[in-house]
Amino acid sequence: MVHQPNTPRKEVLQSDCWDLSPMFQTTGAWESLFQALEKKIPTYDKFKGTLSQGPDILLACIEFDHSVGRDMDALYTFAHLKNDEDKTQSDNEGLFQRASNLYTRIGEASSFISPEIQAIPLDELTTVLDKEAFKPYRFYLEQMIRYIPHTRDAPTEQLLAMAGESLSAPQKIFSQLDNADLKFGKVKKPAGDVLPLTHGNFITFLGHKERSFRKTVFEQYYQTYHDHRHTIAATLAASVKKDLFWARARHFDSTRTSALFADNVPEDVYDNLIINVKKAFSPLYRYLDFRKQALGVDELHMYDTYVQLVPDIDFHMDYEQAVATCIEALAPLGQDYCRTLEPGLLEGWVDRYENKGKRSGAYSSGCYDSNPYILLNYDPNSINSVFTMIHEAGHSMHTFLANKAQPYPTHGYTIFVAEVASTLNEALLARHLLEKYRDDPKMKAYILNREIDNIRGTFFRQTMFAEFEHIIHGLAGENQPLTIKTFTSVYKDLLSVYFGDNMVIDEALTLECLRIPHFYSSFYVYKYATGLAAALGIAQRITDKGKPAVDDYLDFLKLGGAMFPIDELRVAGVDMASITPVQAAASHFESRISELETLWKSI
Repeated sequence: MVHQPNTPRKEVLQSDCWDLSPMFQTTGAWESLFQALEKKIPTYDKFKGTLSQGPDILLACIEFDHSVGRDMDALYTFAHLKNDEDKTQSDNEGLFQRASNLYTRIGEASSFISPEIQAIPLDELTTVLDKEAFKPYRFYLEQMIRYIPHTRDAPTEQLLAMAGESLSAPQKIFSQLDNADLKFGKVKKPAGDVLPLTHGNFITFLGHKERSFRKTVFEQYYQTYHDHRHTIAATLAASVKKDLFWARARHFDSTRTSALFADNVPEDVYDNLIINVKKAFSPLYRYLDFRKQALGVDELHMYDTYVQLVPDIDFHMDYEQAVATCIEALAPLGQDYCRTLEPGLLEGWVDRYENKGKRSGAYSSGCYDSNPYILLNYDPNSINSVFTMIHEAGHSMHTFLANKAQPYPTHGYTIFVAEVASTLNEALLARHLLEKYRDDPKMKAYILNREIDNIRGTFFRQTMFAEFEHIIHGLAGENQPLTIKTFTSVYKDLLSVYFGDNMVIDEALTLECLRIPHFYSSFYVYKYATGLAAALGIAQRITDKGKPAVDDYLDFLKLGGAMFPIDELRVAGVDMASITPVQAAASHFESRISELETLWKSI
């Protein structure tokens, strides 16, 4: 079956869709839990003002709150997955809005818990932490103690909770605009086919060997953002100001301090990433020059950076074949890991292909009581889709193993460590493919080229995004205006720094800052770069040490959210508080370029 981007959702084969029935057999079952949970909200009132009256009451409140949270997770997860199947379906959007609203109301009703617990004398709280009944909640309470300087009194906390749904509006507005309303028109491929241009096929089309087609796709895609630039800039500005509001409301010095506090990540980690990535510009510039020469072009543009350098390789891998390839690549992680993952990828975890109205991109999502679902927009003609699959599989197996090993209070891991699990899988796939094609110079060069471009896109590009975020949030903190001119000027300057004179910065590229969904989750993108550095370090440990390193890594996955992320990564054998992993990643990037340059001479 040929999968077309504009296929209506109802026409997609059920076998190509995720199976959400283990969560709720029908929307009626979802509705029943929704109503039951809604009725529990007034129960919070009986705990209000009582949490200092003894450990029994405190424990009862915490257990009730976590029980409500667990059910809320299930409702929200199902609703957002259904909504992402087709953004044009108002019924699914209605489910999602109701779930979001209920989440806000529960947050409002439970907002007294943190300030009341934090008002308990510290010596009493310390005594409670040592009680066996509180063992599942120890880390939860330790984190709450950390937040004492950043928690307001109960009435203020209630107001902040009430504001939650409204303050999430910038992200929701951008998501609806970007996924449902923006239209990129149609493009005529060199072969004569006229196809819709979408988020899902944009990068694939930029990989086309016909340069004039790539240029057309690039300009047409960004023309849509140009046409909506003032609206999107206003939405992004509102999101940044929302972040500033939260930081100030919680007595943080800056939005970045606020964002990094939850993970207990030192700001030096963020700064050292940017500093040391910039020290690695020499191999990046060298690679851009190599790419220009290999393509035989007088000047390099962004639309020239996605096309494969190796000619006459038309990549094609059906979904089922891609699953088999990924399982082979992940064999070093052990039989149990692979025996769990393979049926998941084939039998219900994954929503495979793009359809009309479906959310763009890819993600893994689930809750404590669900499968770790994966949204893909799989393209069998793109090797990037195979890497995306194994990337999201890393997230899903992290979720599966953490849920199995941890109780509900500590199952949820942070994004900082999440990107390690996904990127490690990508590193293992690259190594597997290089070994698989070791006697085929052209195919090996093809895989090397792809790995180099992936590191370039993750290590360098995401760090550039991180620096952009830091700058614009700093401007907001200084009460400077955030306009379309501000965003594009800052972004153009960064493009010039990160790509030097080795690539032409087209005016359209300055609009790239308007299309990055993760900018609506403040200070998120740096974790892709640190995650890559950590993953490459762990992959090297697995290569060098074998089973002991694998055991360390699996123990790390099973930790979930039981420790702060920097501490968890030390269990896996890497120390992100040092600059060593970032420097090692830069060295790995340079070595791969050298391999490609040497191999290129034999092609």
